[in-house]
Amino acid sequence: MPHTKRRRLVTTAVAVSLGATALAACGSSDDSKADSGPVSLTYWAWAPGMDKVVDLWNKGEGKKDQITVTVKKQASGDTLVTKILTAHKAKNGPDLVQAEYQALPTLVSNNAVADISKSVGDAKSKFADGVWQQVTLGTDAVYAVPQDIGPMMFYYRADLFKKYGLKVPTTWDEFARTARALKKKAPDVDLTTFSANDSGLFAGLAQQAGAKWWTTSGDKWKVAINDAATQKVAKFWGGLVKEGAIDNQPMYTPAWNKALDTGKQIAWVSAVWAPGTLTTAAPDTKGKWAMAPLPQWSADQDVTGSWGGSSTAVTTDSRHQEAAAKFAAWLNTNGDALNALAKESGIYPASSSAQLSGAFSNPPEYFSNQADFYTEAAKIAGTTAPSAWGPNVNVAYTTFNDAFGAAAKNKSDFVTALNTMQDATVADMKKQGFEVSQ
Repeated sequence: MPHTKRRRLVTTAVAVSLGATALAACGSSDDSKADSGPVSLTYWAWAPGMDKVVDLWNKGEGKKDQITVTVKKQASGDTLVTKILTAHKAKNGPDLVQAEYQALPTLVSNNAVADISKSVGDAKSKFADGVWQQVTLGTDAVYAVPQDIGPMMFYYRADLFKKYGLKVPTTWDEFARTARALKKKAPDVDLTTFSANDSGLFAGLAQQAGAKWWTTSGDKWKVAINDAATQKVAKFWGGLVKEGAIDNQPMYTPAWNKALDTGKQIAWVSAVWAPGTLTTAAPDTKGKWAMAPLPQWSADQDVTGSWGGSSTAVTTDSRHQEAAAKFAAWLNTNGDALNALAKESGIYPASSSAQLSGAFSNPPEYFSNQADFYTEAAKIAGTTAPSAWGPNVNVAYTTFNDAFGAAAKNKSDFVTALNTMQDATVADMKKQGFEVSQ
């Protein structure tokens, strides 16, 4: 892969290549690295209990194929991205790495992960199209196997919706009307809050609306964080905050927990992993919540965004890429492995078939009142919209927290905050040597 530009990610200097063509060419699998005989692989991952899941492989398929995998526990997020790029620069990276979807473009453009399409291409049928797209980056290459996903959903207090005579909104217009109607009936109660301390939520909402924040054309990146779809989302939430129809406080705080637990907030736009958060945040309301699909921008649509999720990638430093790819496919498509991942690591699998079996045959304990929780979740997951991540998601997310945090607090213009996010992201890419068109 040619290295035409240089940039710095977080704190590590690394060489990069730009554009869709370059992305497709990066990290192609090298058959010469598929050595014969016993193989030992190292897997950098942060998911809890991953070593127990890998033990199943080592005692079963791995033993038969003479492929042993050792898990090395890592931190997640930017910390792991920096570490993997540092290791790659020194040519001593692991064989496999657990990579968040939004980190893949950075790893690919730095030639840190391999194209494993020749080894796992048939795994595509196991995943929804929108999920599989996140590991191909819109090319013919396959840079990882999807592991877990976070399809977005609407959570609400069923008992309080009944008390206040509210209907579950199926469109965002209905959502806004519901928020206003609740305020008239109970001025001290909010339908929900707009939170600026988790940029993944806003990114998922923009994704549902059709946003494509980063795309490539030739050797150039196009950044469109303030595109029409995202402006629509920003105006919608900014308008509700400005008129006081919803709260403007951040999530995950003691005040937010109390609001959920006492019925001061009666809904939450979240993802499939929400039951775990609610168990801690609102323990006194167990069994009182229900889940429904995310409201749509038009009644004839059926699409959701994604908030979170990761994949298993094979590195270009691995001397055993074919063996590593075989393990990555097993880990994320084998029924026993997926059940173990659900039990030991608490993941919601990206594999469509696994979403209706094993650990997901019964609802979460917190939602024991909704027997079809995971049946509905699987349907929603199948409508996941494609994503479009870029090489400096961390900068975009940090700017979101600052700009939207101030806008939410001051009830000022959200589109202005969005433009700030766009400008900061473009400026960072140009500073680091990327060719950018807007």
